[in-house]
Amino acid sequence: MRTVELQLGGNPYPGRGVLIGNYLGRSVIAYFIMGRSENSRNRVFCEEGDALTIYPYDESRMRDPALILYTPVRVCGGSLVVTNGDQTDTICAFLQKGKSFADALDTRRYEPDAPNFTPRIGGMVEPGGAYRMSILRKKPGSDACERAYWRYEPENGAGRLIHTYETDGNPIPPFAGEPRRIAVDAGCEEFAARLWRSLDFENRVSLYVRYTDLISGRFESAVKNKQSGD
Repeated sequence: MRTVELQLGGNPYPGRGVLIGNYLGRSVIAYFIMGRSENSRNRVFCEEGDALTIYPYDESRMRDPALILYTPVRVCGGSLVVTNGDQTDTICAFLQKGKSFADALDTRRYEPDAPNFTPRIGGMVEPGGAYRMSILRKKPGSDACERAYWRYEPENGAGRLIHTYETDGNPIPPFAGEPRRIAVDAGCEEFAARLWRSLDFENRVSLYVRYTDLISGRFESAVKNKQSGD
């Protein structure tokens, strides 16, 4: 099992990432975004109640909000949903109708941002701490969408990490294989600081980490925004 430093350190561009795990009776989620263009870097995370939303840091410099401004984290019933796009809203809409995480994502595809065709990644923490993860990515040599879904039982001190890209490139190679098993071995503030330091300084944009008590439902969180000097 690797630490966040070993998994992310030295990787210039894993893109956007979702981490879910468990630490001392608390479910753990983390979501980060990176950017290479001025438009992608002109963003900040804002926590609003039990949701997280992405806003432009400087609205006058925002050129195209499509695919980069959305609500990555929402609570839907007893579940916590985190994704790298507006599929967060799709999942919540389906859950409210009594349908499933996979039902919702079966209606979505990878992002239409040629030539990269960024995968859509996501996860959902269930009330007892078990969690689901997913990736929707373009099939090589085809326009077809490959969909993969996983479900993991809570394991103290451990989690899974998935990110949109393996590393930088042109086009950027998509994430391959199963979400990586990662040590979740510190409290919220310390883990957030370590995860933030592990992301490439030039390309990191924002990070959100949240620890939720599985009995009381109370949570603590940490937000890092490069534009704010973090």
